[in-house]
Amino acid sequence: MSDPTSKEPNANVLDEEKGLPGPGKDADVEVAQSWSLKKFASLGVETGGIVPIPMSERTNTRVHGIFTLWLTMSVNLLPIVTGMTGPLGYGIGLRDSSLVILFFSILCTVPVAYLATLGPKTGMRQMIQARFSFGYYLVSVPVILNLATLTGFCVIDSVVGGESLSAITHGHLTPDVGIVVIAILAMLVCFCGFKILHRYERFAWIPALVAIIIATGTGGKHLSNQAVYPAPEASTVLSFAALIAGFLIPWAALAGDFAVYMVPEASSAKVFFYTYSGLFLPTVPLLVLGAAIGGACPNVPSWQAGYDSTSVGGVLAAMLEPAGGFGKFVVVLLAFSLLGNIAATMYSITLNFQLLLPWMVRVPRFLFAIVITAIVIPVAIRAATSFFNNLENFIGVIGYWSSAFVAVVVIEHAWFRKSDCSAYSHEKWNKANMLPSGIAALGASALSFALVIPSMAQVWYTGPIAKTTGDIGFELAFVVTALLYVPLRYLEIRIQKRV
Repeated sequence: MSDPTSKEPNANVLDEEKGLPGPGKDADVEVAQSWSLKKFASLGVETGGIVPIPMSERTNTRVHGIFTLWLTMSVNLLPIVTGMTGPLGYGIGLRDSSLVILFFSILCTVPVAYLATLGPKTGMRQMIQARFSFGYYLVSVPVILNLATLTGFCVIDSVVGGESLSAITHGHLTPDVGIVVIAILAMLVCFCGFKILHRYERFAWIPALVAIIIATGTGGKHLSNQAVYPAPEASTVLSFAALIAGFLIPWAALAGDFAVYMVPEASSAKVFFYTYSGLFLPTVPLLVLGAAIGGACPNVPSWQAGYDSTSVGGVLAAMLEPAGGFGKFVVVLLAFSLLGNIAATMYSITLNFQLLLPWMVRVPRFLFAIVITAIVIPVAIRAATSFFNNLENFIGVIGYWSSAFVAVVVIEHAWFRKSDCSAYSHEKWNKANMLPSGIAALGASALSFALVIPSMAQVWYTGPIAKTTGDIGFELAFVVTALLYVPLRYLEIRIQKRV
């Protein structure tokens, strides 16, 4: 996390200081110093991209700023919408949904907070760190999966925001136009980069929280009117738990991105605490609120009508209808509350694009903000036609690969690198012959899916194991990958004769 008043990355820092070859040297990375890039940098736009942050630029000491960043990313409609799937998607009542949400959120927030602690110590983005296990070339596989995951979250946010804006106009503003508005506004914040993003995230949670409180207070009298659901089977509970895991664990793949400008001496305990609390404290109540809204929908005709009309946006508009014009204003605030989440997610997407292929690092980071917006808008418009089914399909699946990824990078750091962040040398990050091949990491992850696939329970597929147990795919992905990675990595080290 960076404080908005902290030192902005210096465009004139020598390439050698960043672990890049200087002018005239053979390298796969060139940092453009054209007039246009310098002009953007002078306007506060971040141009540095994925290059590891040198010591001279890691100056931020405001560790508590991590809390407000994750708070803004979490205080919005996304967890509310996800919580609604408990009753509406899985047929689980409010009490049981709340227990699943609480327990699995406690567990699944841990890897996000743990990996965030590596940002200040290494000065490397999360997927750059992943090169030290997945290798220079094969890291493209988790990068592609991460791009798909983060893009999916942007799509969901854009749909929810667009439908919310449409709901208050009674169809005069179509959801498609609303999606375009939300996506472009988020792109503007993301385009500017680290400094503007953190300045926005520092305060954006305040109006979002106020709007959520007002919406809850206005429609609160109906929240106790819960539909009656039968006691859920264990398999159903585990399937909903997998959805919660899919909502939280993927953040681990970008957790360190927001802390790379911090001083290396930043307390790891504080970084862990602020990340964990910034994600956990708002997410759990909002997931539970979503479950309460979803459970009440069938018994509140106006809410059900709003849901049938414009999905989540219609429900929110119905909840705030008693407040008249002020209620519509609050719905607009709720729609815009998603901008913080989309902008931060897009920021990590722009960095991941630079890792997709070696030559892409030459493309300025901010140009990818335009590219991803052009992708998100049409996909979101299509996804809006069957929103909740698409939501379940997407979040339910992404937890599998994310769990395997977390297992690899955690074992690599804690076991093979002895929790020593100096083992992530800035001299090695862009040199294939100084990094692992990545075969052990990718092999362990891929082989784990021999058990993960039969243990999946999705709308479109239920494996033979999952038919009995429910969805236990994300648990097996983590455990099996960790068990396989240790011997495979030892073999890789023995063959390559380097860590």
